[in-house]
Amino acid sequence: MFISFEGIDGSGKSTQARRLAEHLRALGREVVLTREPGGSPGAEEIRALVLRGDPDRWSAETEILLFTAARRDHLERTILPALAAGKVVICDRFADSTRMYQGLSRGDLRGIVDQLHALMIGREPDLTILIDMDPALGLARAKGRGGVEERFEDFGAGLQEQMRAGFLALAGEFPDRFRVIDGGRAVDEVAQDVAELAARERL
Repeated sequence: MFISFEGIDGSGKSTQARRLAEHLRALGREVVLTREPGGSPGAEEIRALVLRGDPDRWSAETEILLFTAARRDHLERTILPALAAGKVVICDRFADSTRMYQGLSRGDLRGIVDQLHALMIGREPDLTILIDMDPALGLARAKGRGGVEERFEDFGAGLQEQMRAGFLALAGEFPDRFRVIDGGRAVDEVAQDVAELAARERL
């Protein structure tokens, strides 16, 4: 099964992806934990280009092309081989993030994102877990991490609010794939909900 975690910056989705991987491994499942952008050598190089530097470094159109290129390499070299080997793939972000951050936030480019996705990727996760979070709290958490990959956090609270609304709209658009979990609680409580969800999905 191919599982993605989505959410605004600082929502805790990366932590929950790791916790689910640990939980499933403890149950004897083979798990590949990966991330986007990144997850393969070529995609990690693109990650360094898109997540660092000035917020206006790239146009939204250029970002869509870069993210799609990274995703294609990730799919070919990491995701599809792992699925073919019978492993569970857990990915911290996938195409839904591009639909939001490039397709919605910086112009009405969702159609371009979906066209490129259909042409070059052609695969959705089997299950997408959306960790929902108050935008102000998420941004505070994200900025508190520090580090060099803060380009999208630097767009500010307005982007976070827009992204939360967009992700919830996506969950309504794809109800068979999305499950929404409240991320505004203790990490262990959220992880328990995710584990229970995995059990219901027969992982």
